[in-house]
Amino acid sequence: MANIKISIMRVEGSDPKIALPSYETIGAVGMDLRANFKEDLRVTGITLNAGQRALIPTGLALALPNGYEAQIRPRSGLALKKGVSIVNSPGTVDWDYRGEISVVIINHGAGPFDIMHGDRIAQIVFAPVIRAMFSVVDKLDETKRGTGGYGSTGQG
Repeated sequence: MANIKISIMRVEGSDPKIALPSYETIGAVGMDLRANFKEDLRVTGITLNAGQRALIPTGLALALPNGYEAQIRPRSGLALKKGVSIVNSPGTVDWDYRGEISVVIINHGAGPFDIMHGDRIAQIVFAPVIRAMFSVVDKLDETKRGTGGYGSTGQG
C-alpha cells in the first residue's frame, strides 16, 4: 500500500469543529466525509424528501498531486439502511481542482432523510490516474465475446 501527501484546507465559512476525513479501521480504503453547513443551516440541517437531491458542502478543499484523483463514493450503510446515495457515483475530483468538495446526495428511500451538520455523508478514496491515448483503427481485434452487450454473458 502506497501513501501520498495531500494538502487539505477548510474553506472560508466552514466549521473548524467538524472532524477532518479519517480512516475508521486499519483496512479501510475510504475516509468519511461530513456535512459542513454554513452557519444558517448548522442547527436545522436539511431534509431530503423521497426522490429529492441536494448539493451538500464538506467545508474542505484539497490539493491532489498530479497523477491522482479523489473519488467520492456513497456510504454503504446509508445506501442499505436509508436508500441514500450519490447521484454521480463515483464523483471525481480532478488533481487540478482547488474548490470546495461538495457531494450530490439523493434520497432513493421511501421517506424523508435528514442531513445534520457533521453527519457522515460519503467517503473519499484516492487513486492513481492512467490517461488514455487513442489510436484510430479501421477494425478491432476479435474476441470470443465480440459485440455481445448487456446480458450477453449470462443472466440479466
